[in-house]
Amino acid sequence: MLDTPIEYLKGVGPKRAELLRAELGVHTFGDLLLHFPHRYVDKTRFRQIRELQPEDGEVLLRGILRRVSVVGEGRKRRLVGRLRDATGVIELVWFQGIPWVEKHLVVGGEYVVFGRLQAFGNRLSIPHPEMEPVNPENVQAALTFAPVYPSTDKLNRSGLDQKLRRRLIATLLERLRPEDLPENLPPNLVESLRFPDRFTALRHIHFPRNEAQLEAARRRLKFEELFFLQLRLLRLKKHREQSTPGYVFERVGERFHRFYREKLPFELTDAQKRVLREIRRDLGSGRQMNRLLQGDVGSGKTIVALMSMLLALDNGFQACLMAPTEILAQQHYNTISAYLKGLGVQVAFLSGTVKGAKRKKLLQLLAEGHIHILIGTHALIEEPVRFKNLGLAITDEQHRFGVKQRAALWKKSSPCPPHILVMTATPIPRTLAMTLYGDLDVSIIDQMPPGRKPVETRHFWESQRLRVFGFMREQIALGRQVYVVYPLIEESETLDLKNLQEGYEALCREFPPPRYQISVVHGRMKPADKDFEMQRFLKGETQIMVATTVIEVGVNVPNASVMVIENTERFGLSQLHQLRGRVGRGAEQSYCLLLTGNKLSKESLERIQTMCRTNNGFEIAEADLRLRGPGDLEGTLQSGVLQFRLADLARDGRILQTARALAQKILERDPALQRPEHAPLRAFLEQDARERERWSRIG
Repeated sequence: MLDTPIEYLKGVGPKRAELLRAELGVHTFGDLLLHFPHRYVDKTRFRQIRELQPEDGEVLLRGILRRVSVVGEGRKRRLVGRLRDATGVIELVWFQGIPWVEKHLVVGGEYVVFGRLQAFGNRLSIPHPEMEPVNPENVQAALTFAPVYPSTDKLNRSGLDQKLRRRLIATLLERLRPEDLPENLPPNLVESLRFPDRFTALRHIHFPRNEAQLEAARRRLKFEELFFLQLRLLRLKKHREQSTPGYVFERVGERFHRFYREKLPFELTDAQKRVLREIRRDLGSGRQMNRLLQGDVGSGKTIVALMSMLLALDNGFQACLMAPTEILAQQHYNTISAYLKGLGVQVAFLSGTVKGAKRKKLLQLLAEGHIHILIGTHALIEEPVRFKNLGLAITDEQHRFGVKQRAALWKKSSPCPPHILVMTATPIPRTLAMTLYGDLDVSIIDQMPPGRKPVETRHFWESQRLRVFGFMREQIALGRQVYVVYPLIEESETLDLKNLQEGYEALCREFPPPRYQISVVHGRMKPADKDFEMQRFLKGETQIMVATTVIEVGVNVPNASVMVIENTERFGLSQLHQLRGRVGRGAEQSYCLLLTGNKLSKESLERIQTMCRTNNGFEIAEADLRLRGPGDLEGTLQSGVLQFRLADLARDGRILQTARALAQKILERDPALQRPEHAPLRAFLEQDARERERWSRIG
């Protein structure tokens, strides 16, 4: 029944079916059933006209239609009706479809009316209300939470409005029997979590009679989404652990020891040592490592990655590190090359900009095994890149690489795939890590290197700008350097350059040469010019660096101790945290000054207060998820993992944790889901796999 093409549902037909397919991806009865409302309108009680207030929003009324007339000329032409109940009168207004509406209205008839209140002066009206003549059924049916479905202009214009969509769902639900929607959770789970059965939950998510029914249906269906996702990820992980052998790195050799003795710039933190032990255990297990390494900005992830690569080299293997942008890849290359100087390790850099004879030579040396470590962008996973024996592949992800790119790295080595270590540049909230990287083991560096003072963050309004300039002068007099960062809006490079240019000119007036020197860096500059300016700042020839967010990653200037961020309200939290991570790299106390306009939205203020309150990247990531939702976290939606129908990672962390714990428990006891009570899980996963196959073919 659920696989029946949508055109065979009464009220749809071929034309509407085409629209539903194109606009909503609804191909079958089952797709329509799982197209959930995104909000509900409370139609559980009729309101009295006298008690209505402008802020009431959508209201349900019952009354007699008195007088209907067309008023106004041209664009102001409208149809006005008056609805009266025992307590008062309200105007109903139509601006479009006037002849059709007028023909169907009966003056003196009693109507059930629903719509959104609008206030003009002290008079209330309802533009384009939904209206039905009173009859015993609709008076009763009206008293519900009415579903409101995600829609498009095209659907509304073609008559597939909310009213018709509700009718189609109601028709479908009338045809369905409990056996059409078999239970997909084990009975003991449904009972212990006090869930309604699946059939009831799906009926109540569309047409709940009250708040309690809606809440119970939501809880059940959200759990279902998150539970099956975790079940899939954990089965994948288990399957990989059992079936994917990995190279065994038996020895900790000369390169690792020499680096530790001679090159390590500081004592490793306990957290770094713990993570290295976890990685070593994986590398010696004979199974392929798949590990996520999380750590805050500046917590020392690069050192851990580098020491892991040296373990590969000591066991006769090559290693690679893939970063999402050229700037970041270049930074890793510079840092790692500097660390390894004099150890006899050949490090090379590869990106799309490495071309011609140089590229050819590099690829040859790599295939012959003369290059030990290759660092670069996703150019690393392209076809012509061949390693002699790749043992460890590290990706620095920043939520940018998907599962597909990681899989492409697998093919770069045989007979076994390389060990995989995934680093994230910004901490990821727990719920998101469980979802995006639920098939990986997780290591967390939750300690900062000793001697690092937390950056002090302060908020200044535009009206306090002169105080900010004064503070910059004091710091420069102490021999420190300052970043001034402007936001970058992709759509409007010209506007950004104008902002940057005006800011630069204002700074030149406040900090005139020759006493002060200012560098400028922005995205439109040629790489060589950008590099020249960066180098001047690094050498201390300029005291102020004016930049767009290109300095977010890839700059390490220990003497820069002040970060001024202009128009802070235009940045997301994790971006602000990344920028703040550019200072606080030396021994001096560092500062981050957040400059904003004098008017701020509630959300912007909350972001700024969070920044001033804490330096903890994990806390900031959680707040960012709560404020912006997961869709905004750079490109995560493209991974497909996060396109939930109902679940919301920002709000449903508790449900997710319960779902993962229960999925783990079930798989520990019954890895192949062979027990009779797990038959519903097995059946549902098999059907889900078939569905996914169908969708990938359509896609």
